[in-house]
Amino acid sequence: MSELNIYNCKIMKNYRSFYHNSLENPETFWRSQAEELDWFKFPREILSERTDGYWDWFKEGKLNTCYLAVDRHVNTGRGKQLALVYDSPVTGTKENYTYEDLLDKVEHTAGMLKGLGVKKGDRVVIYMPMIPQTVFAMLACARIGAVHSVVFGGFAPHELAIRIDDAEPKVILTASCGIEINKVIPYKPLIDAALEDAEHPVEHVVVFQREQLEAELIEPRDKDWERLCQAADPVGYEIVDANDLLYIIYTSGTTGKPKGVMRDHGGHAVALEFSMKYIYGIKPGEVFWAASDVGWVVGHSYIVYAPLIHGCTTILFEGKPVKTPDASTFWRVMDENKVNVFFTAPTAIRAMIKEDPEALLKKPYHLNSLRYMFLAGERCDGGTLNWLQNTLDIPVIDHWWQTESGWPMVANMPGIELLPIIEGSAGVPVPGYDMKVFDAEGIPLDSNEEGALAIKLPLPPGNLTGLWQNPDRFEAAYFKNIHGYYYTGDSAYISDDGHIFITGRVDDIINVAGHRLSTATIEEVVASHSEVAECAVIGVADILKGQIPMGFVVLKEGITKDPVEIQDELYKDVRAKVGPIASFKNCLIVDRLPKTRSGKILRQTMRSIADGKPYKVPSTIEDPVVLEEIERDLDTNWKSKMMAV
Repeated sequence: MSELNIYNCKIMKNYRSFYHNSLENPETFWRSQAEELDWFKFPREILSERTDGYWDWFKEGKLNTCYLAVDRHVNTGRGKQLALVYDSPVTGTKENYTYEDLLDKVEHTAGMLKGLGVKKGDRVVIYMPMIPQTVFAMLACARIGAVHSVVFGGFAPHELAIRIDDAEPKVILTASCGIEINKVIPYKPLIDAALEDAEHPVEHVVVFQREQLEAELIEPRDKDWERLCQAADPVGYEIVDANDLLYIIYTSGTTGKPKGVMRDHGGHAVALEFSMKYIYGIKPGEVFWAASDVGWVVGHSYIVYAPLIHGCTTILFEGKPVKTPDASTFWRVMDENKVNVFFTAPTAIRAMIKEDPEALLKKPYHLNSLRYMFLAGERCDGGTLNWLQNTLDIPVIDHWWQTESGWPMVANMPGIELLPIIEGSAGVPVPGYDMKVFDAEGIPLDSNEEGALAIKLPLPPGNLTGLWQNPDRFEAAYFKNIHGYYYTGDSAYISDDGHIFITGRVDDIINVAGHRLSTATIEEVVASHSEVAECAVIGVADILKGQIPMGFVVLKEGITKDPVEIQDELYKDVRAKVGPIASFKNCLIVDRLPKTRSGKILRQTMRSIADGKPYKVPSTIEDPVVLEEIERDLDTNWKSKMMAV
């Protein structure tokens, strides 16, 4: 056996012993992780089954998430350490907050909420941009035991109204505006329209006035943030139960009504502390940057809570990977702040590749501090992975998780052992996650067979504890498909050595003349073409074959080759690497792909457009005009061709 193979076997054994211990002795394993935190009362039970058949972690434990994230660092002599860096290229603003500064801001923000009558268990909707006050608000809610529900700033009024009616908040916290590259988006009119639409009456709307736009306040309902904070007395933390609700975060559902995912205090804190140490391999005092938004679960977990609980410096970035001002902005932020671990979505990197394929804009910056880069949110194609590895010369680690999990489920974990990085794989199961792949009838599949990925119950700490005011949907959405397992809704296969390959959503498996194919497999081939910046492949209806794959391709900047020639090359590549059964003969060259603000490609909406079905413009879309462009391209370049056939 070669030296390399001996080394690989050794590190796999170390990971496996750690992983198997988490499955064979879950209570002992997670007890030891819970002991890493400062509890006011250590849990009486580590794991206990509920009457509804689900499980609770750390029953009767007493703690406070805000205390763990802020106060304890000040109390242990680290108050002067930098806690939060606010970098806003869209406003030209940079601000630094030590842990002492952060504590002061959070105490007064909590005092403001208390002064408005917010108490433990009350809900607070936070509809704000990426500014420090958003972080203060989240921590302030946690401090007094209130339940926050962060809604991505700029969501359409109707979608905001749905969330208001579901969460029934006492207070809405907002800002006068958000900024998208160079466009100012007034938030107050959106709030007013949502409250007109909503049935639930909200007592107070607190507005942080930004200098780019001052909002008109409607008295007595509306309040000025700064005035209230200045007048508020600082308040201490509320001791809460480990199973008390920390926040509600809404995720899309198949019925059209979003699902209110609930997260507790105790399991959440234990899982996030574990993840920083073992998954991300970062130490207290180092700098962690998740380039996401606090409106999404990544922002909740890895901009706000996890880095601060672990005692890191976290970066709050108000900008885009490109156009603020260009594709160098990520490199600048990493250089200026000496970032040690960076986390973003593959779609952000693809945007950079499109504008700067040779990474020439990186040259002025020094990234010697950067040890690891993590990707999640969309499946990472080989082209993006290879570009990053060549550009950075560090481990680039794809990993996979969901809003429901709140922290990674599949990863390569340098804090345990850094395993070989395998292109196309999101890594191996994280400790606590017992994963299997099943067919459509719920029968377990062998290794290398693709099917629905599910996780044996009980789930480890940090996962959703329910859906807000909807226990029936909680059961139906996640546990009815395969008895005793959490149904992820994603398709995957597991290799012989235990690596997980996520191939897409279960409904992204298409049936081409009786052959089941994953659109992700075809996407991988298309994305590997040297002229392709990013792509999406969907299944569209076909009279003869049931479904056929259709590609949408965005080319890199500066490509002069004939698009028809590129299309022909893509068809040949897929035929050679996937096979003629793929029937990949339709591909459109487009200027851009429709995406959510978190970077996910709207494949289901594109499928509806291609099939001629009615569709609703999703509230999460970054730019609705893209859908009109896609529809126009389909009408001009594809539907007419199909009609002729």
